[in-house]
Amino acid sequence: MKIALIGSGGREHALCHFLNKSKKVQKIFCLPGNAGTASIAENLSININNFEEIKKTVLKNKIDFVIIGPEKPLVDGLVDYLAKFNIKAFGPNKIASQLEGSKIFTKQMCEKYNIPTAKFGVFKNFKSAIDFLDNSVFPIVIKADGLASGKGVYISENKEEGTQAVKEIFDGKFGEPEQILIEEFLNGEEMSYFIISDGKSYKKFQTAQDHKRVFEGDMGKNTGGMGAYSPSKLINDNLDDKIIKKIIEPTLKGLKELGVSYEGFLYAGLMIKNGEPYLIEYNVRMGDPECQTILPKLKIDLFDVIKSCIDKNLESLNLNWSNDKSLCVVLCSKGYPDKFNNEIEITNLEKLKINNNDNEFIFHAGTKIIDDKIYSNGGRVLNFIKTSENFKKSREIIIKKINDLNWVNGFFRKDIGYRVIDK
Repeated sequence: MKIALIGSGGREHALCHFLNKSKKVQKIFCLPGNAGTASIAENLSININNFEEIKKTVLKNKIDFVIIGPEKPLVDGLVDYLAKFNIKAFGPNKIASQLEGSKIFTKQMCEKYNIPTAKFGVFKNFKSAIDFLDNSVFPIVIKADGLASGKGVYISENKEEGTQAVKEIFDGKFGEPEQILIEEFLNGEEMSYFIISDGKSYKKFQTAQDHKRVFEGDMGKNTGGMGAYSPSKLINDNLDDKIIKKIIEPTLKGLKELGVSYEGFLYAGLMIKNGEPYLIEYNVRMGDPECQTILPKLKIDLFDVIKSCIDKNLESLNLNWSNDKSLCVVLCSKGYPDKFNNEIEITNLEKLKINNNDNEFIFHAGTKIIDDKIYSNGGRVLNFIKTSENFKKSREIIIKKINDLNWVNGFFRKDIGYRVIDK
């Protein structure tokens, strides 16, 4: 079969790599892809916000179905648009995607269905938000309502920081704001929890923990993700049961009552406090870099998993997973998540002797090819993944590989997984 894969990051390279291993996949088109996908698929330079261009490409190349990696095309309704032309797509429709597209939509669903989450308030202008801060207990969490590439969340320690956060959001840092979300700060440990659904049934799709902060010790600004490990150290049967019954199933029920079935990956960002799960946010796709961290543990054909969702027979599929531990470190451009330089050549990659085998991987994120050479093309550039019997061993091997690469414009966190690695 022919597949179109929308996106250009590390998540998409990982999806492309494991789909390419399937004997049932004839060809993959990556729209637009990166330097990593170029070696195993055909990259097509297409604006993924131009739905008409995507539709024409799918029909012209007789593509069987489309897999949508990033959140924006989902939130903007690409699945709904393609359905008008009988084009099959893997991912939730526009209404279901509001779980990520609007934090306030999700909070209101939590309120209606008693899904545990932080107490919150919604404010439509600067003055009302500041008035609320005057009577708040700090620290407090301030969020832009819409998509912000993982960066629209502020943890403010005092009124001055809170005021600055509110000002930046209402000044349009993350797009034209209609309202803002302010919620209580939950003190616990975070966990990423994934399911996959075909609209009729769902299956668990592993757990992970990502590191959002740019500096070691989880300090500094939020990023799209500096690394991750799987499984989460927090997960156990009792907690798993609570997450399903208190968070996942009420959410799916709420969508069904809106006349919406959920199809695709669903990623619940959770805070675990005293053994109880609280929903922080939903993402309506696989995480990045969690996807790159989790997929190496999957022991069955990824194509079969996604095809079963498209065909609505996921229930009959058995998901088998390796017991190995997986760890991912992201190599970034110096200056990220603020200003950084692009188009810096990356040499020595071929010398690392990683052929994306069964337990070591390099997935490209922000890269492109110019005159047959690989250059940086973003803040997060390369993902190094290793699976093994323990996290410490995986991290040591990854750090050695990154040091061997010795990319002059790169930096990375050396402490990914520190909460689970016994030093």
